[in-house]
Amino acid sequence: MKCQTIMGIMEKLAPKKLAENWDNPGLQLGNPEQEISKLLVCLDVSQPVVDKAIEIGADMIISHHPVMLFKGLLSIRTDTYDGEMLQKILSHNIAVYSAHTNLDIAQGGCNDILAQLWNLEKVEGLALTDPETGDSLGRIGYLSKPMSIEAFSKMLCDTLRCHHVRLVKGGKDMVKKVALCSGAGAEFISKAVFKGADVYVTGDIKYHEAQQAVKQGINLIDAGHFATEFPMVEAVAKYLRQELASMKQEADVEVCEDNISEDFFKVVGGKEG
Repeated sequence: MKCQTIMGIMEKLAPKKLAENWDNPGLQLGNPEQEISKLLVCLDVSQPVVDKAIEIGADMIISHHPVMLFKGLLSIRTDTYDGEMLQKILSHNIAVYSAHTNLDIAQGGCNDILAQLWNLEKVEGLALTDPETGDSLGRIGYLSKPMSIEAFSKMLCDTLRCHHVRLVKGGKDMVKKVALCSGAGAEFISKAVFKGADVYVTGDIKYHEAQQAVKQGINLIDAGHFATEFPMVEAVAKYLRQELASMKQEADVEVCEDNISEDFFKVVGGKEG
């Protein structure tokens, strides 16, 4: 199957036009005309992921985070981590395609994946990105029944398969209305408060952002950037398999999932008291 066809399948899920202006989704490396027989879905394109792609014979990587994101590529030095990785990708003729903020915003994307994972009901967008279409970053919805904030926090650990979350108890002990934003969403704390959420779940929370949550009377949970976005790997792989099956092409393209990446952060305990 042509790379271009797989790009079209991804853009059916997450159209590039949804992406934030600063973002860089789409084909990062490779040729739209190259033939693809095996692809690997991941969160980040890292050296271990590239090595895994080479090991299994994948000729395409589909990632959430773009390889080249925040600044223009001025040079490729192969004595650096990124330069060596890019050289490896190119020398093995691996195409790399990324769906970033467009996948965050898309219906069925990263934020809806979390809402489904937690069985939220009456789900709506949290922060509008396009008032005309209703496209939004983040989601807000309801648990089927109220839970204690501690029980909800433990449920997040179970569903996100993470060892811990960081809880800021700034609101009620019992929660029912849940706001969320996968990845880094501290900027939407006030939006979650405005929309009446009992708890807001996101990642990459700083001290003074936690302090603001307490001042505004909302529970805040930092479940981590990695943990709130990694579920997209399984979900996107499942979507691709379903789309390929509907095209009767599932035998022509094998879809694999990254099962080696881990969160960078590890919790190390010290003495109590």
